[in-house]
Amino acid sequence: MNETVRLTAWVRGRVQGVGFRWFTRATALRLGGLVGFASNLGDGRVQVVAEGPRAQCEQLLDWLRTGDTPGKVDGVSEIWDVPRGGYEGFGIR
Repeated sequence: MNETVRLTAWVRGRVQGVGFRWFTRATALRLGGLVGFASNLGDGRVQVVAEGPRAQCEQLLDWLRTGDTPGKVDGVSEIWDVPRGGYEGFGIR
């Protein structure tokens, strides 16, 4: 069973100004089946919202935590929810 879910993740560390959002988008597209966005927040974190199959969302979360990301990730917090829809693809905000 591969339910459709919504993952919201907040990434802390040196993740702004290093191409982090672009690489997050590229990773989401490579995993396939994901829509959503990556956005810089005013406090220096990056927020990632991804909707799609749970397996791909879990892979994206694993990449955010342990993957070869640009910058330096100090930690990731996440919440899981039901999809809200409304995304055409995976964007950068």
